Order: sequence, then C-alpha cells, then structure tokens
Amino acid sequence: MTQTTQSLLRHVVLFSFKAEASAEQVDAIVIGFGALPQAVPGVVAYEWGTNVSPEGLNAGFTHCFTLTFNSAEDRDAYLVHPNHQAFVEKLGPVIERPLVIDYWAQ
Repeated sequence: MTQTTQSLLRHVVLFSFKAEASAEQVDAIVIGFGALPQAVPGVVAYEWGTNVSPEGLNAGFTHCFTLTFNSAEDRDAYLVHPNHQAFVEKLGPVIERPLVIDYWAQ
C-alpha cells in the first residue's frame, strides 16, 4: 500500500534488553530515545511505553517506541541523522534484539 495524502507514517521500534542490562542502562536508553524527537527534525509525534499485555506473546520485547512522520522523506532523513546514528551506536551493549516496523496509518 502506498501513502495517501492524509496518511501519517509510523515508525515503531521494539526492544528486548539483554538479561545483564542494568536498570540504569535501560533508563539511559529510554531517555536517549526520548531526546531524539527534539534533536532530529521531521518527527511530528513520539510516544513510548513498556509491555503490560497479559497474553505473554511479547517474545521478550519489553519496550515500544513510536515516532510519527509526515513523509517517507522525513523518516529517511531521521534514520541517517547524526543524532539518531549516535543513539543507535549506544544500543549494542544492552539490546538483545530490536524489531522495527514502519506503516502508513489507516
């Protein structure tokens, strides 16, 4: 499906943290991610939260971050922006698995 004139592009990021990651390290990732919308142009909305589903189907993913963009070009500029790249480089020591899904909101 392609973008319509009324669509917003959602960039959803899920993190599964390594078992040895400390609470302080996890908090630093949450704070760092939260700083990106102000540091990188093009983000029109941001939210995050931790899994509270009783279904037990999260496959180890505990944290969800959602950024909203008006266009694929804004998302693409975000992905290569130096502030985003610097944040991504900090993930290695604490992230077990990331999962990223982008979609046009319907």
